[in-house]
Amino acid sequence: MPEVLRGKTALITGASSGLGADFARQLAARGCDLILVARRADRLEELRAEISASYGVSIDCLAMDLVEPDAPRRLYDQLKLAGRQVDVLVNNAGYGLYGELWTVPWDRIHRMLELDMVVLTQMTWLFVADMVARRSGFILQVASTGAFQPTPTYAAYAAAKSYVLNLGEALHCELRQTGVKCTVLCPGVTRTEFYEVAGQSLTPYQRLTMMDSAAVARIGIAAMLRGRSSVVAGWLNAVVALGTRLMPRQAVAAMAYRYMR
Repeated sequence: MPEVLRGKTALITGASSGLGADFARQLAARGCDLILVARRADRLEELRAEISASYGVSIDCLAMDLVEPDAPRRLYDQLKLAGRQVDVLVNNAGYGLYGELWTVPWDRIHRMLELDMVVLTQMTWLFVADMVARRSGFILQVASTGAFQPTPTYAAYAAAKSYVLNLGEALHCELRQTGVKCTVLCPGVTRTEFYEVAGQSLTPYQRLTMMDSAAVARIGIAAMLRGRSSVVAGWLNAVVALGTRLMPRQAVAAMAYRYMR
C-alpha cells in the first residue's frame, strides 16, 4: 500500500504537534511530500528537521492562523500560484474547550467553532474540486468519538465533531464515482496536548482509555487508503460508539457527564 502515496503531496493542518505531527511522520514514511500548516513556526521547523533526517521527501512549512479572515482561501491561492498540487488533505486542525457551556468565554467558543467546522469545510471545499477534476485524491477529516453523543462539559466541541462526521460521510457518498475518497477518523482519548489546551485534568476513565497518537494516526491513514467512510480508533472506543446508538440519548448524556468530571 505505501506505493499509492509515493511522490504525492499531503497538506496537513494543525501539524505542529500531536496527531498532526504523527500524520506527517507516517505519510512521509510512505513517500509523501508534505505541506505542514500550523500557527507555531518553531514547532513546524523542528518537525521538518526531524522528518528530513529520516525520509527523503520535500517539506514546506507554512506558519499561519487558519481562523484569520479567509485564511483557507489565501492558503489555497498561495499553493496554486506556486504550482503545488495537493493529493492528500488532512484536516486535523482543531481543539476543544472544557467546562459547562455558560462558564466558557464566548470569544473562545466562537474561535473553536470557526476552526473545527468553518475552516475545515472551506478547506475541503477549496481542494476537493481540484481532486475531482483529476479523478484522484484523499481527504481525511479528524472528528472524535464525541461526534456520536451529546457530551456535557464538551457540549459545543462534541456538537462540532458531529458536524464533521456527518459532513465527511455525506461527502464520501457524493464522491463515490469520482476517484476521490473522503474518510472521517474518530479518535477517543489520545495522548496529545488536547486536554492541556481544553483546560481539563484527566479523569480516571480518560487515563484508562488513552491511546498513543501514533497508533491513532496509523488507523486513520489505513482507513483512508482503504476508502472507508469513517473509522473509530480502537476497539474499545468502537464498542462505546456503537453502544451510544443503542441507548436513550439522555442516558448517554448523563453517562458522559459522569465520566468527564
